[in-house]
Amino acid sequence: MSHQQNIVSPEGTPLADRTVGELVAERPGRSRVFQSFQIDFCCQGSRTLGEACERKGIALTAVVEQLEAEMVEAVGPQQNPAGLPPHELADYIVATHHAFLRREFPRLRAMSERVAHVHGGHTPALVEVFEVYRGLEAELTSHMMKEEQILFPAVSAMSRGESGPVALDGPIACMIHEHDDAGTALARLNELTGGYQPPSEACNTYRALFAGLADLEEDLHRHIHLENSVLFPAAEAFVKSSVRSHEVRQ
Repeated sequence: MSHQQNIVSPEGTPLADRTVGELVAERPGRSRVFQSFQIDFCCQGSRTLGEACERKGIALTAVVEQLEAEMVEAVGPQQNPAGLPPHELADYIVATHHAFLRREFPRLRAMSERVAHVHGGHTPALVEVFEVYRGLEAELTSHMMKEEQILFPAVSAMSRGESGPVALDGPIACMIHEHDDAGTALARLNELTGGYQPPSEACNTYRALFAGLADLEEDLHRHIHLENSVLFPAAEAFVKSSVRSHEVRQ
């Protein structure tokens, strides 16, 4: 696979006249936008955005809107959900962090497999990156299902006052153990990628993969923090309070 050197456009050049490869090299997060439109930012990265859209039959304005939205999201205000009541926090985690993972999994899997196949022969660590990532994805997919189908509904019901005390020690301990496993996998990915720093000669898919893995680590750290340090202690407090109330009534 050959990769052309990215062109650096003069300052002020319209997005339509800048190359797709240059745009991703400047902000790897833009790779999500191009992947959503199936625009090749790697091997065909030397095409301008206007040319790429014309070849794909895509409205340039639609892509530009998504690129501008990506920029706003990247610099927008950060919400602090720690003050939400437990049932709202559980909904927030599903809508924000679980949804993020489900969006990222397919593209990270495809990129990690591609990079391992193309570059793994001379950089064996990239093969292990794919293997570790694949295991992490499988573990988290199962983990989220258990949270959404078992633990979170129980926590939400207690938070809303819709149910009495439910034994949550076992499910919470299981989730925390799986969080620890995920943390171990993240640490290994960080180590294998040198802190997600691609070599200078890396192609755009290689760079986008490392940027995506860095985003995955950052989001998972916030995700796990909200569960381990906020949601789970609140759930345990609800159980203890409900048990005490039940004992008083008796």
